[in-house]
Amino acid sequence: MIGIETRLLMDLIHRTVTHHAMWYAEVYSRLGREKAMVILDQALRQTTEIQLKRLSKTLGFELDGASPAYFSKLSKEEQKKLMESLAINWLANDGIWFQALEFSEGMTTAKACNDACWGQFSPFEAMSIKRILGLDETPGLDGLKRALQYRLYAFINVQSFAEETPTSFVFRMNDCRVQFARKRKGLDDYPCKSAGLVEYTEFAHTIDPRITTTCICCPPDPHPDDSYCSWQFSIH
Repeated sequence: MIGIETRLLMDLIHRTVTHHAMWYAEVYSRLGREKAMVILDQALRQTTEIQLKRLSKTLGFELDGASPAYFSKLSKEEQKKLMESLAINWLANDGIWFQALEFSEGMTTAKACNDACWGQFSPFEAMSIKRILGLDETPGLDGLKRALQYRLYAFINVQSFAEETPTSFVFRMNDCRVQFARKRKGLDDYPCKSAGLVEYTEFAHTIDPRITTTCICCPPDPHPDDSYCSWQFSIH
C-alpha cells in the first residue's frame, strides 16, 4: 500500500503546478492576455531555474542548462517517444476534464468550457512555441507553418500543408487521434468546429496578428476521407 508520504509528494507537485496556473489566470483576468504572457515568460524562466537547481541537489541529477541532463542524453528517437507520451497525456487530461464536466453538468456546459479553455490555451501554446523557436513578433506564414509543427497535436496527429501561395496556405488535419478513436467505436465525429474556430484563429493571431483564419471544413461539417478538418491561413 502506498504510504501517505508518497501520496503527499505527488500532491505537492500538483499543488505547485496548479498554483502556477492560478497566478497566470489571475494576472490574465486583471491585466489582460498580452501583459499576462509577458509576466508568465519572466516568471517561468526564473522559477524553472530555481526549482530545478533545488531538485537536482535533493535528488542528485545533473543539469544541462535549464533542463535535466537526462533529456539531453536521450537519442533523437527517445526524445521523440517522450514528446509523444507527454502529448498523449495532455490529450488524455483534456478528455478527462471534458467528460467529468459532461457527466456532471451536461454536454452544453462541457462544450462551452472547452471552447473557452481553447481561447486561453491556444495563444499560450503559440507564445510558448514562439519563445522556443526564437520567432520574431511578426514571422509571417513561414513562422506559422513552423509553429504548427510544434503544437502538442503535432506529436500525436498526422497533419499536412497544401495549396501554398505567397499569401496563404491550407492546413489539414489528416488523422486526428480523438476522431479516429470515435470512429473505431462506431461513433459519429465529435463536432469540434466551435472549438476549432477559437483554437486556430487565436493560435495564428498570436504567431502573427496580420494572419487571418478561415475554416474550410471541420466536424460537424462533411469532410473528405483524407482529412478531418482544413483551415486556410492568409496574410495581406
